[in-house]
This record gives sequence, structure tokens and C-alpha cells, in this order.
Amino acid sequence: MEETYRQLVELLLPSRTLEYFDLMRVYKDQEGFKIYLEEKNVTPEEYKNEVLHSKGFTPEVEISDFPIRGHKVVLSIKRRRWEIVSSGEIVTRNWDLVMSGTRITKEFGLFLKGTLR
Repeated sequence: MEETYRQLVELLLPSRTLEYFDLMRVYKDQEGFKIYLEEKNVTPEEYKNEVLHSKGFTPEVEISDFPIRGHKVVLSIKRRRWEIVSSGEIVTRNWDLVMSGTRITKEFGLFLKGTLR
């Protein structure tokens, strides 16, 4: 049954969202749905040769998504931060690099672009 729910969630979210984010919770009120997503603790490809430690998340960003059955949908996104152990520098995943490759769709790239504002 869990796989069935995952397939349903994948249909409702921007393409390939669950590859990079965990669904934390869904809140529904009279106005619509608020979907909470947290970036997975997966080392960004551009830092694969560095030793990184997770340092929590950037502040939450909210963006509107397509309505579901006439209800407003807001995605509340928390992007992850990492510390490069050797330098102490704090970094985040470079979504421009991810978007320019072929690993994600244009729809997901535009979705992520909205989180960078």
C-alpha cells in the first residue's frame, strides 16, 4: 500500500520532487493544502570529493503550486545546508547545476527556481 501512496503523491507534486525531498506532512484547512518538504541529506554532486556535515536547513520558503481539486496548494520547502569540514564553509546544493543536467524535468527546475527567491 505504501508504494500506491507514493505514486499518488508523485502525481500531485512537481515531477521528481521525491528524489530530492522528503514529504514531512500535509496540512489541510478551509483555504487548501500546505505540503511540507525537506531536502534529503544526500551530498550534492558538486561536493562529492569533500567531507560534508549536515548543518540543518535554510529558512522555509513557501511557493504556490497548481490547485488540487479546486483547493489552493502551498509547498513549504526547507533546503539543506552542509559544512565543508576542511574549510568550515557552509554550502547548499547548486540547483542551477542540477537543472542544467538531464536528471530533472523543466517543470521541476522551474519549481526549484521559485525556491531560490
